[in-house]
Amino acid sequence: MKSVKMYVNAAEKISHINPEIYGHFSEHLGRCIYNGIYVGEDSSIPNVNGVRKDIIDAFKKIKMPVLRWPGGCFADEYHWKNGIGDKSKRAKMVNTNWGGITEDNSFGTHEFFDLCEELGCEPYLAGNVGSGTVRELSEWIEYITFDGISPMADLRRKNGREKPWKLKYLGIGNENWGCGGNMRVEHYVDLYRQYQSFCKNYSGNELYKIACGPGGGGDMFYDWTDKLMKNINPSMAKAITLHQYTLPTNDWNHKGDAVKFDRNEYYDTIDHTLYMDTLIKNHVKIMDRYDPNGEISLIVDEWGLWFDVEEGTNPGFLYQKNTMRDAVVAAVNLNIFNTHSKRVSMANLAQAVNVLQAIILTEGEKMVLTPTYHVFDMFKGHQNGELVYSYADEVRTGDDRIPLLSKSVSVKDGVMTVTLANCSIDDDAEISCNIEGFDGADAEAVILTADDVHMGNDIDHPDDVVIKPFEVTKTDRGFSAVLPKCSVVTVTLR
Repeated sequence: MKSVKMYVNAAEKISHINPEIYGHFSEHLGRCIYNGIYVGEDSSIPNVNGVRKDIIDAFKKIKMPVLRWPGGCFADEYHWKNGIGDKSKRAKMVNTNWGGITEDNSFGTHEFFDLCEELGCEPYLAGNVGSGTVRELSEWIEYITFDGISPMADLRRKNGREKPWKLKYLGIGNENWGCGGNMRVEHYVDLYRQYQSFCKNYSGNELYKIACGPGGGGDMFYDWTDKLMKNINPSMAKAITLHQYTLPTNDWNHKGDAVKFDRNEYYDTIDHTLYMDTLIKNHVKIMDRYDPNGEISLIVDEWGLWFDVEEGTNPGFLYQKNTMRDAVVAAVNLNIFNTHSKRVSMANLAQAVNVLQAIILTEGEKMVLTPTYHVFDMFKGHQNGELVYSYADEVRTGDDRIPLLSKSVSVKDGVMTVTLANCSIDDDAEISCNIEGFDGADAEAVILTADDVHMGNDIDHPDDVVIKPFEVTKTDRGFSAVLPKCSVVTVTLR
């Protein structure tokens, strides 16, 4: 067992934690949309307008604040007019990015915005810059948001929606340095400036325009951030994006197995996950040079674990299982995003259902909540909280490769939420936390852990890893607890 001293000063408020930091991503990829979120109105599976009722309930439970759609790489081949009107007449297309399957466009604009209304979450559109046109994107915004008389608003009414929807978040292009067009940053900047000029605010709707930012670290992506920030301003863009996936091997050709991994692979995975902190710091330094007042935020709208696909599944569907390793990775990332919430305004896990580090897996009528889902459930108390100062001794584990403890602390409505992850699979962690500036008489806690780090939930074993009550000791100055190895804990003080 290793001991860690922790200190919290609730009087020192650092930044506001936007709910959107706990956002999600749904792409037309594998079984994320079809046979995942969407089963169709005629399905025997209980549904609301074709969307599984159990998935709606699960999304609501974690207070899903924002949902990004339709991609990903799919977005820059997506033409929205193919996904409206009579479903039997909608144009089909080939999904060239993900498996070469036929996309029938039965889940389109109306289905997505109706889902977001049902969930009470913000829709986040990824607009097509790679193969689309300025007119196509500008007409999509008019179709969605205009309340007056116009060709696009009339078309929306013809398709059954009288009143417009609200659209806040608009991404103008996706990974335009890669699958979104293999563009040079200079070319993308000019396109972005052009496209955003024609993305208008209608009927009181105000767009939060988002530019395609870097896809990790290295000279190419730091240069991308530098030239992008140099050529935009807050009147053009409210945010830029960052994409960063965790691979245990850092080798895209051999990404490792989701379930079969050894001790070294586990610690390599956590080490690579912690790189997110360095990456955000480095890109924010560049942003600060051009935007010292922080008017342009950073959105990590694709993050998560990426392993080799499950054996026997379509390689283009990116289906992988979920274990306690995924749970710890999720907790570490969310704590990092909280810590950087002065600049990070949103983060979207890839992806919501059946793809990559999914929070939900489905098979026919069955649905299972993954360990990653439970982490989002445990962390939801941070949404709209105020990040406060916290410090922990840097005790290391895994042959000194990584810090033992990941943490963040927020206060909202007189409640303090402390989220902790013991990143070790070798050592329990004895935590002694002193708190100043907060009068909390009661402390309660929950834990997510398992006897084996390789354990997770699947269709046949849906409840092997679940949230359970956890004992903490309230002290005069804070609390103390022993965190089992490879565990995620939330302590709530009132």
